[in-house]
Amino acid sequence: ALGIRVIGGCELTLNFEPHPTVRLYVADFAGYQSLCSLLTLGHTRRVKGKARDAATGAPRNCYCEVSIEEICARAAGLWVIADAFELSRLHELREAFGPRFSLRVYRQHDGFDAARERAALGASRELQAPIVATNAVRYGTREDKQLFDVAHCIREGLTLESAGRSLSCNAEAFLKAESQMVALFSDRPRWLERSVEIAEACRFELSELRYSFPSEIEALGPPEEKPFATLKRLVEQGLPDRYPKGAPPNVRALLEKELALIEQLDVAPFFLSVFAIVKIARERDILCQGRGSAANSAVCYVLGITAVDPSRAATLFERFMSPERKEPPDIDVDFEHERREEVIQEIYRRYGRDRAAMVSEVICYRGRSAMREVAKVFGYSLEEANRLASLLHWWNEVDDVRDQRFAEAGFTVDARLKQVVDLASRIQGFPRHLSIHVGGFVLSARPLTEVAPVEPATMPDRTVIPWNKDDLDVLGFFKVDVLSLGMLTAIRKCLALCQHDERVAADTAIERLARIPSEDPVAYEAACKADTVGVFQIESRAQMSMLPRLRPKKFYDIVVQVAIVRPGPIQGGMVHPYLRRRMGLEKIELPHPKLAPILERTFGVPIFQEQAMQIAIVGAGYSGGEADQLRRDMAAWRRNGKLEGHRDKLIRGFLKNGISQRFADALFRQIQGFGEYGFPESHAASFALLAYASLWLKVHHPAEFAAALINSQPMGFYSPNTIMQDAQRHGVELLPVCVHQSTWDCSVPSHHQLRAGLRLVRGLREATVRRIEQLRPFTSIDDLAARTHAGTRDLTLLAQSGALDALEPDRRQAIWLARVPRLDGLLEGADAPTRRGAFKKLSRLEQLKLDFFTTGVSVNDHPMKLLRPKLPPHVWSSAQVNAGADGEKVSAAGMVIVRQRPGTAKGIVFMTLEDELGFSNLVFYEDVFERLFNLATGVQMLIVHGTLQRAGDVVHVVVEELERLTEGRFAQSHDFH
Repeated sequence: ALGIRVIGGCELTLNFEPHPTVRLYVADFAGYQSLCSLLTLGHTRRVKGKARDAATGAPRNCYCEVSIEEICARAAGLWVIADAFELSRLHELREAFGPRFSLRVYRQHDGFDAARERAALGASRELQAPIVATNAVRYGTREDKQLFDVAHCIREGLTLESAGRSLSCNAEAFLKAESQMVALFSDRPRWLERSVEIAEACRFELSELRYSFPSEIEALGPPEEKPFATLKRLVEQGLPDRYPKGAPPNVRALLEKELALIEQLDVAPFFLSVFAIVKIARERDILCQGRGSAANSAVCYVLGITAVDPSRAATLFERFMSPERKEPPDIDVDFEHERREEVIQEIYRRYGRDRAAMVSEVICYRGRSAMREVAKVFGYSLEEANRLASLLHWWNEVDDVRDQRFAEAGFTVDARLKQVVDLASRIQGFPRHLSIHVGGFVLSARPLTEVAPVEPATMPDRTVIPWNKDDLDVLGFFKVDVLSLGMLTAIRKCLALCQHDERVAADTAIERLARIPSEDPVAYEAACKADTVGVFQIESRAQMSMLPRLRPKKFYDIVVQVAIVRPGPIQGGMVHPYLRRRMGLEKIELPHPKLAPILERTFGVPIFQEQAMQIAIVGAGYSGGEADQLRRDMAAWRRNGKLEGHRDKLIRGFLKNGISQRFADALFRQIQGFGEYGFPESHAASFALLAYASLWLKVHHPAEFAAALINSQPMGFYSPNTIMQDAQRHGVELLPVCVHQSTWDCSVPSHHQLRAGLRLVRGLREATVRRIEQLRPFTSIDDLAARTHAGTRDLTLLAQSGALDALEPDRRQAIWLARVPRLDGLLEGADAPTRRGAFKKLSRLEQLKLDFFTTGVSVNDHPMKLLRPKLPPHVWSSAQVNAGADGEKVSAAGMVIVRQRPGTAKGIVFMTLEDELGFSNLVFYEDVFERLFNLATGVQMLIVHGTLQRAGDVVHVVVEELERLTEGRFAQSHDFH
């Protein structure tokens, strides 16, 4: 945009003392490939972010380390600039690079300028090599020096006080203008001219990259069969499975249209690769499901990649793929989160690590991480730095925090703290570290190092392209998203526990899921009551508030429910008109008869991203490709403002087609709303399938569903304790952990019983539990210790959790017996004297706290059962709150289980309290939350005072004041995720 030509290159550390660096610059495509090869090689021999010191073997900070020989072997197409170091090694570089070799000189008034120049001039005479003037730039302006020093200290784990001479002595390493460089090297103009020569010689551009998707697909067809012929054959083979009575005409027509475009764009290998990945999962009975733009495709449905029937959905193929894009789509496939690694490793095995790599994400500093890291650099202790960071949440900028909040947290608001706040504020948005993308895979026909560097990830057996996923999209690399989804794991585990139910009994998880009865009125009744704790996608506070108003009665209502509680529809002002029209409180008004087929299914209100695109095509004359560009610009309009470029064209098109100015303006505002993350209908339909399946399982198998959710942790919105308490309210008997009865996972002894699993005992080793399962029953704690060889730590955890109650009912006595010294060595197994102690029995509150501390759950008690008798009568239970009248002044008490602040809520914070009877929902307006910040964010047991707000069955308490109910924390809350 600014007309600046980018020169690619990097600085590499050499693997000999004193570890000098050289700078390599890319002249042409061959040089780019050489550099990618060097970077790949340099990363393979290091610990992530570290290198091993040659002399001591100790780790030291280094990002990529290579030898002179490796650089010289890959000199083609590269220019090198070196400092003056060991002459014999410089000779090797000079010989390999010839006229593309230069020596570096920079002047920064640091006391070493003269020494650097003497060394460079001496080496230049010896090697007959030119010198180039640079500035060793490290930051943009002089003012950035302080920020650079802080970043340096963060990287090296130093404080500013301890950094010493590792910090530069002045701010001369800034990006100087041409005039400043000319003045600085006025005595050596030839050195500056050399820099221009190098820049002019480096003409490589990233647009020259020629990435090629793999064309060979193992075991999908005979070697002589072309990829498109294989795809077409597989589609024909898949049709009878999807449509036993024959494919409807509209599906046939859609398939022909899609296949013609796939052939035109020559992207059949892409579809075959995704099919092969899904086939890996099917062969292992791993649940998986495609979603996103892929769910628009009839080809993907027939191949079994997606589960949304195009004959039942208003698909828009142009959202998936178009001739204007001339590229395959992104296809997202979700796999069970516990078994996805099997699929990933099989992909690496089939393609080889030279042709398959995962994509990266650049993780940037946000308020909390910036505050924490900068505070440590300024000498605050780790505890203080964490406390400072805790004063911010995800929505906070660092400078949002007022001095009063610092003072309330015990900090002196002095010059040092103000500097921390200033620099942390400036470092927000800076890259922090490189992370593996959640599931993006790049597959290539040729070695990936020809088009990108590849490096090992921190995670074992993973290799990545160290570029941000969005950059790979710009470069035209084809990416397959192999994603994980916890609910798929939970559904598989739940279905395995439900084998006694003939409705879902089958040999495989895939068949069981397919057999879940559709359109069950009992399930929809639960959804209308917002009885959806643990249900996929419709369990959040916002979804629960919407469910009683939307009142879903059929599958398409779940599709709408999933999509409507999103920033796009909310910011576009679509939610309330939709609900009023659905309830018959507002007349359905269509902008124009042409748009009726698009909008009538959603009462004239666009809810889905496809509808916005279809409105542009039908109402404003857009082509399919233009509509797809509109979708892309919608998704990035806050970032690049390109959506505004569509305003005039859309409105002109609307007016030309007879749509009034009022509707034209309203339609554009609604389209603009989708820039705040609107859901495509196909995506919502894919999620709705799993939402309905999990809802049906929760309603008909509450014990099995709760057990499966807990056994699939970490996932979901609620803690194991909340899930178990909810199951108990649905008639499930909760049974505690028991060394004789519990397995590693939570189990279901009978249809309405749930036995807590030993996985809930925090810190307990699974290997210990597996030995217990094999060797039980036990006669005593000594017998358990002797036969399982469980250590003192594991025995203590079992005793604290109550798992040893069957062996020793007194909890304190059990802990004592778990911790006493035991005979070992030659005396192991010999009779030992009784080692019992005399202890006071645990109080009910002590036992409750110990349960929560060790397992995070309590199957027999709830904190509010203990505290309720001590509360005055005007402090209501959740049942009383939910039965109260609109406008009533109320007080309520409970345990905080959820804190939320949606980005669309204009600063409003939502909180959920749990008591022995259910939930109370709270609303904090921004000024109230700020005033009550410490209590609202730092205390779990609360008394709340406020005004009750009722809209039908949806009840909230608008908070005015808070009180601390009791000290201590019980179950973990789900805060601001």
